[in-house]
Amino acid sequence: MSNQYILNRETQKIELRFTKDEYKSMPEVQKKELRRFFTWSSYAGAWVSKSTNNHYSALRVAEQLGFTNGGQEGERLSYAEQLERKAEKAERRAERYEEYADNAANRAKGLQQEFDELRKDWSWLTQPNINSSAGRAFTNQRNRVLNRYHKGFDEYRKSEYFKERAETAHATADQTKLNSKPYLNNRIEECQKEIRSLERYIVKAEERNDEEWLQKLLDRMEYEVDKLAYLQNRMDEIGGFEYSKDTVKVGYLIKVRGLWATVLKVNPKKVSGDYIDQHLKGCYCYYPYAEIEEMKIPEGWTDKKETEPNPFNVGEILVLKWSTSDNIRAAFQIVKTTDKSVLTQEIKIEDLKPIADEFISEKQQRRLVKKTRDGISAVSHGNCYLYRYTR
Repeated sequence: MSNQYILNRETQKIELRFTKDEYKSMPEVQKKELRRFFTWSSYAGAWVSKSTNNHYSALRVAEQLGFTNGGQEGERLSYAEQLERKAEKAERRAERYEEYADNAANRAKGLQQEFDELRKDWSWLTQPNINSSAGRAFTNQRNRVLNRYHKGFDEYRKSEYFKERAETAHATADQTKLNSKPYLNNRIEECQKEIRSLERYIVKAEERNDEEWLQKLLDRMEYEVDKLAYLQNRMDEIGGFEYSKDTVKVGYLIKVRGLWATVLKVNPKKVSGDYIDQHLKGCYCYYPYAEIEEMKIPEGWTDKKETEPNPFNVGEILVLKWSTSDNIRAAFQIVKTTDKSVLTQEIKIEDLKPIADEFISEKQQRRLVKKTRDGISAVSHGNCYLYRYTR
């Protein structure tokens, strides 16, 4: 038995090579572990790992079998080459499934052919069971024909199953997913996340002077950057990102996954909305911009920024009251305002009344202006609201 395992850079899989006799001589427990994490490949002439990224379990099994690290062989394929090879394999797989489907359909036809001929004679189906030698022979022959007829349905079901598998394989070969903006957007975000993670690990590897780990990380980084570039180019080829935070506004109507929703909030990467269908009212959606299929501006729409200015002014007093009474718990005076917020400073309370310009703290805090559920303008204060003080 060869005492070294190989990492095939082309397939990114661990390969173990030993003879059939050596496999037969293994204890049953080792065979079970081997089949759990490896599969036999006649193309490679070796047992190849089922894992392509995290080989921890595969390496553990290899070491238990007495294998040591034999290094790497081959060259790593680019992401485009991997997709091309995957498409070729899927095409061959589709052809096999189509052949399996045709064979199953032919077997089904052969199993049901005799019944199709005999059922033309109605008496053959209605003949009662006669307790005689000839009667029992006829009954047994009819049961065999009916049994073959029922088995034919099983073969037809197999044929339909293989046809579905062939359609899936054809879709993989045609790379239809690469024409989907949501799919590409998700893969791009995954790549960017992986690259950020690798950048952090590379810094750690450099700090520890671990050359072996650093080389593995740089190799993975090169692959992820190549993959990201390919996906971004593909996204540009099919039109790129049509919608973004700059083009989608609060109040617009967007169509996501076949359903229309009113935009409630726009974020840098995703948009949230409320479905307009009465059955889905209150079920909020939260999707990336790439999933927006269509957008409309409703009649009479106006930008809320223009119609709802900050209702608070410099010098006004805001108060926080106790939940059990109308007594004032704390008071603040507005010293500065913006379109969405106010800058407040705490003031003195005397005889349960706030005293303007009597500041008791030098600390100034910026607070957001919001609307309560009752539609009243207020200023956020932790889990509470500050309301305008009226004498």
